[in-house]
Amino acid sequence: MLDTTTALAMPDLTQPAGWLPLVFALVMALAMLAYVILDGYDLGVGVLLRRADDVAQKDTMIASIGPFWDANETWLVLGVGVLLVAFPMAHGVILGSLYLPVALMLVALTLRGVAFDFRVKARDKHKPLWDRAFYVGSLLAGWSQGFMLGGLVTGFATDWGSQLFNALIGLCLVAAYCLLGAGWLIMKTEGALQLKAVRWAQGSLWLTAAGVAAISLATPWVSQRIFDKWFSFPNVVMLLPIPAMTVALFVVIARSLKRLPTRLAQNNQYGAAVPFASTVGIFLLAFYGLAYSLFPWLVVDKLTIWNAASAPEALMVIFYGTVVVLPVIIGYTVFAYRVFWGKSTALKY
Repeated sequence: MLDTTTALAMPDLTQPAGWLPLVFALVMALAMLAYVILDGYDLGVGVLLRRADDVAQKDTMIASIGPFWDANETWLVLGVGVLLVAFPMAHGVILGSLYLPVALMLVALTLRGVAFDFRVKARDKHKPLWDRAFYVGSLLAGWSQGFMLGGLVTGFATDWGSQLFNALIGLCLVAAYCLLGAGWLIMKTEGALQLKAVRWAQGSLWLTAAGVAAISLATPWVSQRIFDKWFSFPNVVMLLPIPAMTVALFVVIARSLKRLPTRLAQNNQYGAAVPFASTVGIFLLAFYGLAYSLFPWLVVDKLTIWNAASAPEALMVIFYGTVVVLPVIIGYTVFAYRVFWGKSTALKY
């Protein structure tokens, strides 16, 4: 383990060796945040698929994510790619510690992709099989990502308590994805399916809140340095709006979900976007809090972004490529959502 004082020495940010690792850390953070939100809602729709009543509802659910789900995974590729090429030492430590959940996630994402493509071409009698495969792939992918998140928070500890914590965070992240997915369906669908989505969101809300609370409590507990960043004065006062706004957004979602059934029954779509938008707000606040806690460490109290970075010359070459690629990814993502925005209908062939 590195000496903490030496590791935290701030490099000269006017030199490439100082600012390039910081830039790539920001790009990686943006990519992972975009992935969690964008692929999170379609993973949630996949988990919720088994709760739909009939084939027509399932077709509509699939149609609501059809134009987006594959492109959403681009952000995962970008984030892991940046980790590999910009921070190879951290890549080895992180993926080495999370070998099994990473392998499970990749298998699950593969199963999910195969099930999606086969489902749309299968005969009616075979559709339930691919629906189940899509559900299992979505569930395992979400759970493994939550397990990895728990491992990141605990510093990849291997004791039983940490493993149980990681498994719990996996379940909570699945619930959070279901909350996102249900919010997406509330915006994108109508009628009986839309009302079902409200109930699904209500059932996922409080387990999501439990997950946010567990991460918030565990993060300062595993490191005295993180504890001091949050609870020393005046930081504790300046940071108070983050948990306060998070609690407020959970209350907003709960009240919105309570009122929506009456409005939707009257075909009044006012407020249909509130649950999804508020859930995205919770994800943003939670991500900001986690990033504040961990920065500048990529592995808690072991590797900082500067210790783990590639040579400045290599980073500069990658930087030029990123300047070209990142705006393209953002541009086609925005374009796709703009083109396919609006209510979804059942698939027709």
